[in-house]
Amino acid sequence: MPEPCAACAARVLSVCDAIDDCDLDRLAAITSVQDIARHQIFVTEGDPADHLFNVTDGTVKVYKLLPDGRQQITGFLFAGDFLGLSFLERYGCSAEAVTRVRCCRFPRKQFAAMLTDFPGIERRLLGIASNELAAAQDHMVLLGRKTARERVSTFLLMLSRRAARSGGTADPVILPMTRTDIADYLGLTVETVSRTFTQLKKDGFIELREAGVVHLSNLPALEDLNEGF
Repeated sequence: MPEPCAACAARVLSVCDAIDDCDLDRLAAITSVQDIARHQIFVTEGDPADHLFNVTDGTVKVYKLLPDGRQQITGFLFAGDFLGLSFLERYGCSAEAVTRVRCCRFPRKQFAAMLTDFPGIERRLLGIASNELAAAQDHMVLLGRKTARERVSTFLLMLSRRAARSGGTADPVILPMTRTDIADYLGLTVETVSRTFTQLKKDGFIELREAGVVHLSNLPALEDLNEGF
């Protein structure tokens, strides 16, 4: 097994888990490992979509810029997440490292050429595409119909469940992104996000003991808010 793959804790969460150990050399031959500094933009909207990325460590924000400079964050990526699948000739969004990030980069054409030999990867990519579509639909509902309290509750539960699926801790919820990033994802102002966190704390739903860490004190109440009750 190639050394980077053997040492990769995110492999079980990634597309490469669909390949047997004996075949990883072929994938490793077209892979370059990138270490990306915090706040570095490594995918720019409108650029030729020549590469695909698999996040193996850290947090990435994916966003679109409006003509007036505002940004709408469409999602956050974590270890095991794949970037670039939905883009065709050009990247439809930009991607920036929220924290220090490590990722595997694949040339799109060479990666696509491997799919016929490794149907397991193709099946995994189909699952990723289905999950991306479901997440986009959920985000549309969040932006279009939910109140500020519902949006923040949904966001916290999303991160909690994502951490649990990845073998991490579901509670407390770790927030590596800024309040501004949270606001840009939820379609709210920073002030509204801050007020909502304060109100949820006052109501006993969450505890804010330290920066970037949210304890879910009343999970059933948060789940009710998420469902619109």
